[in-house]
Amino acid sequence: MNGPAQSPDDGYERPGGQARIPGPRGAADDLDPGHAPRPLPLSLPQTPPAPPTPPPSHAVLKSLLGAWALAACSAEETRAVEDHLTECAPCAEEALRLRDAVGLLHPEETLDLKPLLRSRVLEDCLGKRPARIPVPAWASPYDTETARLDALLQDFGDSEWHTPVRLKWFEEERRRSQRTTVAGVIGHLLTVDGRPPIALGLDDPWGRKSPRGGPIGGMGSFGGASSSQTTRQVREPWREQGHTLVRTVSFAGRGVAELAVDYGGFALPLGDAFLERAFECWVHAWDIADAVDYPYEPPSGPHLHRMIDLAARMLPGALAQRRRAGLAAPARGLVAAGAPGRTLHLEIEGAGGGGWDIALDSPGAKPSVERTVAEIALDGIEFCQLAAGHISPEDAAVGQHGDREAIRDVLFAAASLSRL
Repeated sequence: MNGPAQSPDDGYERPGGQARIPGPRGAADDLDPGHAPRPLPLSLPQTPPAPPTPPPSHAVLKSLLGAWALAACSAEETRAVEDHLTECAPCAEEALRLRDAVGLLHPEETLDLKPLLRSRVLEDCLGKRPARIPVPAWASPYDTETARLDALLQDFGDSEWHTPVRLKWFEEERRRSQRTTVAGVIGHLLTVDGRPPIALGLDDPWGRKSPRGGPIGGMGSFGGASSSQTTRQVREPWREQGHTLVRTVSFAGRGVAELAVDYGGFALPLGDAFLERAFECWVHAWDIADAVDYPYEPPSGPHLHRMIDLAARMLPGALAQRRRAGLAAPARGLVAAGAPGRTLHLEIEGAGGGGWDIALDSPGAKPSVERTVAEIALDGIEFCQLAAGHISPEDAAVGQHGDREAIRDVLFAAASLSRL
């Protein structure tokens, strides 16, 4: 039988060995199921896996021990180090030593010394070995405040020494100010501190040019200082002068606190003069710290109490001086020295506070609780700012009760202490 006829395009080999290229195939749907192509395999040849990363060497792992002890390694490094420690005894011992050393480290702290650190160290040292020649109690505030200011100055560079400082005081019923520099403030302190040495029999460092500045932050004159006081060179002579004063009164013995210090027009006992110098040193240190934007703590409570007590004791004299100048109301009635007179009670709150009775009509009058006509309550730091002329009497936030005229006169007398 003859087979079916072949189409010319069937793609089969012809007799004689000739072959032809088959034509294009039709769509899959048009193909005969008997001639459908086989599907290609879905699986592709896979890439052989990368060889495992070799573990870090002994030298690398040993160099990571410090970071591991500080918990500063990554998770992979931590696992590698800890696996290594189970196999290497020397590294395990070193890791234990480093971990113990980390436990001795302290958290990061500010480099600024704590305000009470110096007093605690001195108290501990003196408790173990009392000073053979102790500093008198009335000179201790000056010794402390000069040391605190010197600690503030010790790290100042040239730019800080030329930082502008605005000094303030109260005069003629209003606040006044004067512009200077950090070096100028220390030069002023050096000049005014030259008053107490004269009472001690020491040479006057400025001769007749010594200023007549007043106590309790009084500004006085900036004259009498050499041109070197405009630079940081002023620090050394100022500090040496303070050391000389404290050393001299420490060796002088009893009775030296009663020596009179002449301020020109009035005098103060040497003990009060040292308190006045401590107060002014703190006030101007405050001015300097504010100019360089650095925090500065007030004096300790006992020292602040002594300074406030000095200002309170000076109020009757300041009030009488303002009355003579026509700046205060006249006395309601003169009394004999030592006799009870009208009184204002001054209550100072906070650290260094307390209560003081102020005679209103005469400096020689005796304060009397029965004749109290007014009361004032004021924060201790704010009272010191008032006495230093840094705030005006109208701006002082006070609790007031009683005679309004007496209250006003006492507040203005406190502000006038900065210019006595």
